[in-house]
Amino acid sequence: MTIKQLQYAVTVAETGNITEAAKKLFIAQPSLTTAIHALEKEYGITIFSRSNKGIELTPDGDEFLGYARQILDQANLMNERYTGKTMGKQRFCVSSQHYSFVVEAFVRLLKEQGGDKYEFHMRETQTYDIIDDVARLRSEIGILYLNAFNETIIRKSLRDNDLTFTPLFTADPHVFIGKKNPLAGKAALTLDDLKPYPRLSYEQGSHNSFYFSEEILSTVDCDKDIVVCDRATLFNMLIGLNGYTICSGVISEELNGPNIIAKPLSIKDHMEIGYILPTSIHPSPLTLSYIEILKSLV
Repeated sequence: MTIKQLQYAVTVAETGNITEAAKKLFIAQPSLTTAIHALEKEYGITIFSRSNKGIELTPDGDEFLGYARQILDQANLMNERYTGKTMGKQRFCVSSQHYSFVVEAFVRLLKEQGGDKYEFHMRETQTYDIIDDVARLRSEIGILYLNAFNETIIRKSLRDNDLTFTPLFTADPHVFIGKKNPLAGKAALTLDDLKPYPRLSYEQGSHNSFYFSEEILSTVDCDKDIVVCDRATLFNMLIGLNGYTICSGVISEELNGPNIIAKPLSIKDHMEIGYILPTSIHPSPLTLSYIEILKSLV
């Protein structure tokens, strides 16, 4: 295995096409194919499946590329440290539940350390996928919450994937509503206050277990439920339909505007929000910097 072979594999995965990757790498297509085959033979895996429709990354290949990207990042840091030159773009990926402070930290990291060339990914996604992304090294770090209801299941999933959870802060339950919602004048809200209004929650896909829900109290009965996939849609419906969602209460007016407000929810519960990392891999300098920014925001 060589650094160049790893760069070849990553480029093929990014382009999804051997011919396109060969052009991008300025090498002959047969040479690129031979290099990929050599990697597969060395490690006894199939990185890419090949068909008339093209190539696709296999599950083994997906895991392999996670490690490859880690090695390339470390090689890039070493090269920069001792030669002052970088081998290519800085790469960084975060997978998270839908928290504005996570995006705010991401923006700050990019401004501070992005440099002239970078490829940063901010994946606001489903809980199962956050765990899977970090376990397969598609993301350097994941952000999610634990509470009394989901902790046993989530911690088992983290153990099974050799991941660790580190708390950032504990939040009391809050409710996001629109600024013009009829409940906006109340100092705090109760579940009875919320009954007439539609409840919004995030889609969890095929892993739609209550334990993977992004919202606490997801098992509480509600007559009006709306499930969405992204934060912009959820916020639009909070305003347009006088809906609500149960949350941590942490919001960035700079990023999300002044029309969404948080109200305390009068119920005994909590959300322990933290980050997950692979147990056996030391965090990269970018990851450590990102964690410090997260801490400064909460």
